[in-house]
Amino acid sequence: MAEAHQAVGFEFTVRPDGADIKLSQEVIKNIYLSGVTAWRKRAIQFKNGVLAGVYPASPSSWLIVVIAMMSTLYTRVDLSLGMIDLIKDNLPRGYMSVQTGKVLSAVLCATLLWLFLIYLLRYSLKALLSYHAWIFESHGKMSSSTKLWLCLIKMFSGRRPLLYSFQASLPRLPLPSVDDTIDRYLQSVHALLDDERYKRMETLANDFRNTSAPQLQRYLLLKSWWATNYVSDWWEEYIYLRGRSPIMVNSNFYVMVSCMGFSPPEYIQNTTWIKQTCCT
Repeated sequence: MAEAHQAVGFEFTVRPDGADIKLSQEVIKNIYLSGVTAWRKRAIQFKNGVLAGVYPASPSSWLIVVIAMMSTLYTRVDLSLGMIDLIKDNLPRGYMSVQTGKVLSAVLCATLLWLFLIYLLRYSLKALLSYHAWIFESHGKMSSSTKLWLCLIKMFSGRRPLLYSFQASLPRLPLPSVDDTIDRYLQSVHALLDDERYKRMETLANDFRNTSAPQLQRYLLLKSWWATNYVSDWWEEYIYLRGRSPIMVNSNFYVMVSCMGFSPPEYIQNTTWIKQTCCT
């Protein structure tokens, strides 16, 4: 009913003496406010994207670096180690004055130095966040190395982080070796299978180790060079979002597998049978 009430806010009627147009001030006000709200959300998203993109630095730090670099033009102290003169020599000539070229080269040099500091802080945070020894320490006791680690984390983390500020500073997901993955899998299924089935599974695992595993491992290694998590996007796209198999309400096939007496390999082979049995 609310949509119908809003729809009659604009009326257009054609009469013999002309057209009659009626506009509701409330509708026009609501349209204006919705547009303002939408653009305000876009501006906030853009602002948060910029702040999270340059974190742990901030746009105000860029201004500080630019001012510090501009001051070298008047104090005649070259803090850029010749970078300003190098950038000025490579700028197109004939379109700007000498003073404008100096200012522009100083701003570009300061921006490059600011970006270098951002990546330096990010990779420092990646190295620090890869430290996991604090997990194995007893409660209430903290080693000197962990205390030093906490101080460095606070030093490199910046101030007032947003939700996705540390997204670019997270360490990469380590890629396990094929042998370690297969050995761990065999250890996990050893308690679930009898001797005959375990020998069969061990044979299949060794065949996979010698045939398809090296090529797949090279693909994963290539992806891990440019992706922080080599498995998350494939899991979301090909497994989580593309699964279209229907299930019953309040059903759990994993619990039903254990109740029916199937082992994990048999569950993979009998998934279709289980679904058909549940649906019938």
